[in-house]
Amino acid sequence: MKEPLFLESVLQEKIWGGDHLKAYGYDLPSDKVGEYWAISAHPHGRSKIANGEFAGQTLDQLYADHRELFGDSKEEVFPLLTKILDANDWLSVQVHPDNEYGKKHEGELGKTECWYIISAEPGAEIIYGHTAKSREELAEMIHEGKWDDLLTKVPVKAGEFYHVPSGTMHAIGAGIVILETQQSSDTTYRVYDFDRRDSEGNLRELHIQQSIDVLTIPGDKLPDNKTLSEKFNGAEITTLVKSEFFDVYKWVITDRHEFTKTGLYTLVSVLEGEGTLTIDGIDFPIDKGNHFILPSTIDKWTISGQLELIASNPE
Repeated sequence: MKEPLFLESVLQEKIWGGDHLKAYGYDLPSDKVGEYWAISAHPHGRSKIANGEFAGQTLDQLYADHRELFGDSKEEVFPLLTKILDANDWLSVQVHPDNEYGKKHEGELGKTECWYIISAEPGAEIIYGHTAKSREELAEMIHEGKWDDLLTKVPVKAGEFYHVPSGTMHAIGAGIVILETQQSSDTTYRVYDFDRRDSEGNLRELHIQQSIDVLTIPGDKLPDNKTLSEKFNGAEITTLVKSEFFDVYKWVITDRHEFTKTGLYTLVSVLEGEGTLTIDGIDFPIDKGNHFILPSTIDKWTISGQLELIASNPE
């Protein structure tokens, strides 16, 4: 098979969601859409193949039945998940477990993730890390509600990138749209939710003990988030992160660039623009809001046009 796998995916309504994702051509069911699970084989939001001989199959089905398209990966489940998030309000302050804790207590992978900031309103912030130096201090500050002292806020702007390993205290603030690449897990431990109530007037569940168990100590132990860019005729390729779970890149195409695969397979999201993906002389139009997988059977491809894309490989 020498064609990309284009995907149709699932919108998720959230208490903190908005309507910015309509800019990607998605048909929003409400003005409270928080997430588009763009490339996902997770049972809480499966993508479907939209083209070719596998059209209509879910990504988890395809991964189970045609592992050859994924380099005969030994991973039991499709390991990555790509989302676009629209934070119209603060997300909960949260943390995710590592693989060991996630498999033992939740029956699924842990969750290391990373964020590319697509857009951010003036003054937008994230929570990224915390100030506690010991687990005892962490527990005390959580139980006493010393959130202003505990939580580290960071101002953000469009084009920035943040690696969020499992164990990191984090929250996305209001007015931010991000592209998230993560392990395929939906385990989230809420530490604090701003005493917010759901549509039925109930406080959302917190997971205090699990959070204290898995949060990284000290809380300011964070990645440096340095990126590396290379300029070519017609393109700029930026390595955003190389981690134990995924490698993530930003591709800015201004004319034309030929790629050679660097991983078992490649996940691609088009953030801006329009152009053409060419594989073995066959053209596939691509534009803003498209998401696709380049299976392991494709060794080379060319992208032409004016586009911004985020790509990832499983590690």
